Amino acid sequence: MDGGLDKVDRWRNGMYVIVGLGNPGKKYENTRHNVGFRCIDMLAEEHNISVLECKHKAMIGKGYIDGTKVVLVKPQTFMNLSGESVRAVIDFYKVEPQTELIVIYDDISLAPGALRIRKKGSAGGHNGIKNILQHLGNDTFKRIKVGVGEKPAGFDLADYVLGHFTPAENKEVDEACKKAVEAVSLLVQEKTDEAMNRFN
Repeated sequence: MDGGLDKVDRWRNGMYVIVGLGNPGKKYENTRHNVGFRCIDMLAEEHNISVLECKHKAMIGKGYIDGTKVVLVKPQTFMNLSGESVRAVIDFYKVEPQTELIVIYDDISLAPGALRIRKKGSAGGHNGIKNILQHLGNDTFKRIKVGVGEKPAGFDLADYVLGHFTPAENKEVDEACKKAVEAVSLLVQEKTDEAMNRFN
């Protein structure tokens, strides 16, 4: 029920590719690094989009958010190669990354539950974003960072981001993902500044 979206019959108000970053597989579910997947799952539920199609090295789902065509994407390449999948989806649907791509991911420099929306920027040490920048050759695309809390002293970074939230953090991150879902609605309506003012 994708309304012939694969034909890339885009509306005048364009079409958005919305990517949530994470690692595939049961063992990574609900880890800090999989917050992007978690937001995509919430978006899918909220807008009745089924993210079950396996193509472009990703699980994808097609539908509409507030009247705008969207493709929801959960790359299955593992985090460090996220760019391979993002590039494939962008090329297939012929979207402009600078204006029609939104990437949602975890940020250890933000407290659990905090949200930050940016129009461009560096990878900030995030390997998934680093790989996307390499594949796009451009740092201008909308991103929603979801805070997962700072790494405690003495912790290995990989162990930390692949670890699970405490029950209290889990609640805060849940709230942040709900805000991310609201932010996406504003972004696809071209209300980026409004989203930034409201959630940053």
